[in-house]
Amino acid sequence: MFRFLRNLALVIAFAAFAAASVLLWTSTDPLYTAQEWTALGRFSTHDEIIGEMSEKHRLDPLLVKAIVWRESAFDANKVGTSGERGLMQVGEAAGRDWAKARKIETFLPTDLFDARTNLDAGTWYFRRALDRWKGKDDPLPFALAEYNAGASRVDRWIHDSGLGDKADSRDFFYAIDFPGTRRYVEEITARYRFYKTREGR
Repeated sequence: MFRFLRNLALVIAFAAFAAASVLLWTSTDPLYTAQEWTALGRFSTHDEIIGEMSEKHRLDPLLVKAIVWRESAFDANKVGTSGERGLMQVGEAAGRDWAKARKIETFLPTDLFDARTNLDAGTWYFRRALDRWKGKDDPLPFALAEYNAGASRVDRWIHDSGLGDKADSRDFFYAIDFPGTRRYVEEITARYRFYKTREGR
């Protein structure tokens, strides 16, 4: 009986390993898939609030999720090198702008560790950036660069493209001289595509 149970356990373990291997092999991003498994649900914990705040601010929740992935790896307690807080790594100044626009007089920077508050402020701020660049062929790289590096740097990179207001998203991307911001735009755009492919969109 013991031998039978041991053999059964080995068969089940082998089948589980084979199934996991197939899933990883067929994934368009096996490393991300493995990280998602080992995170024990953290990657999907805030999906409902992400969906709610994305709808509130007219954003694709998969795009917001890609930003959250890049900003905090879904860690609501993360503190950035410049004091940014929470899931979308909202800075204190951006948080105060959001609170002022929403007429929230009791706002404290520590409120940004609350997932709902952070996602509301972060999606509001990102929506504002997208609206600023809505006249461009693809506003996304401009808005992502602004979210990462600030509006004044985006203005400088548009100027540095040599095309001024005629600069399209490709011209702009190649004018970005901060390697970190360029990677930021690339990585979020790629993760957004990954999520859309996985969702069959």
